[in-house]
Amino acid sequence: MRVLIVEDEADLAQGLRLGFEAEGWAVDVAADGVEGLWRAQENPYDILVIDIMLPKLGGYELCRRLRAGDDWTPILFLTAKDGLWDQVEGLDLGGDDYLVKPAPFALLMARVRALIRRGAPQRPAIIEAGGIQFDPATRRAWRGTTALELTARELSVLEYLMRRAGELVTKQELLAGVWDEAFDGDPNIAEVYVLRLRNKIDRPFNVGSIETVRGAGYRMARHV
Repeated sequence: MRVLIVEDEADLAQGLRLGFEAEGWAVDVAADGVEGLWRAQENPYDILVIDIMLPKLGGYELCRRLRAGDDWTPILFLTAKDGLWDQVEGLDLGGDDYLVKPAPFALLMARVRALIRRGAPQRPAIIEAGGIQFDPATRRAWRGTTALELTARELSVLEYLMRRAGELVTKQELLAGVWDEAFDGDPNIAEVYVLRLRNKIDRPFNVGSIETVRGAGYRMARHV
């Protein structure tokens, strides 16, 4: 899952980034509304978390422009503006939820999960590929009747590959989709996590759902 945080308070933005990453999300951050609008238009996100009082372009206008462009990615306003009519305006402009700062991160994530469940009708409730079932809402996966014990990051790698089942996924795409586009660590981390996945989802069941395409990347089988 991938989130865009549009927030000009650097400490808060960093705290949100760390929180989402701990949940296994890929995170992009924009410090003003213009950058936020550009990122939202150029990249696919599962949800947008937007402040209202932003430099260059306010959160309300950012939302209005996205909706005018027929972009219906779920938007959660996270703002210090706690007035009733502030909330009414945000929702009437096309926002999907509204949370007043300071908000407990656990509550924010619960709201995000609720929006994901009802805000992406094009996605099936349960994703199936490679003989595995994955529930994005509960972040749980099974092979047959056996629950798979995976870390948050392993689940994110699995989800990314499952959503692109049958397609070639390069290491760069995997890094950008699961970590973030600015990832500057060891690119071999992708190999490490794919190996961990194989050891948990394939080898105990004597199957091979993740194919390595030498020199190119990986491919998740649609069926095994």
